[in-house]
Amino acid sequence: MTVTLHTERLVMTPHCRDDFADMVALWGDPAVVRLLGGVPASEEDTWARLQRYVGCWAMFGHGMWAVRARESGTFIGCVGYLEAKRSGVAGFDGDPEIGWTIHVAAQGKGFAGEAVRAALEWGSSRFGRTVAMINPVNTASVKLAERCGFRHFADGSYKDAPTGLWEYRFR
Repeated sequence: MTVTLHTERLVMTPHCRDDFADMVALWGDPAVVRLLGGVPASEEDTWARLQRYVGCWAMFGHGMWAVRARESGTFIGCVGYLEAKRSGVAGFDGDPEIGWTIHVAAQGKGFAGEAVRAALEWGSSRFGRTVAMINPVNTASVKLAERCGFRHFADGSYKDAPTGLWEYRFR
């Protein structure tokens, strides 16, 4: 099974221990997390996130990718699939969650769309459906979901914050 993805400008690899410092910088940035719970992650929380990302690949055969610029190797963010078992959010129905988080400096350059489309292409032979949770005020992610073919199907809340549920059907 190929889990490293290549696009025109990106290389996407499953996370590994060496990604920890890049993830600390990403998840500790208040500008990145302002619409994802609003609280910058500690190193301890980021370490647990990294272990969850690695564990998804080991347990389920799918997971999140570390996204890097193809030419420079610069870490851009994280895109991929999760089995997060979200408490209090209905609508996943056993389907994997898809998510994307991109460094502020890399936003607005099409990297997220390029990475999400690559993840969807990879998922097309593995899943029937995937679901994204998007904060309704995160207009950039809402627009990205729409451009990539997601359909809004429900509203809810997660950890006392509003969320929209968006689905992508592969078949």
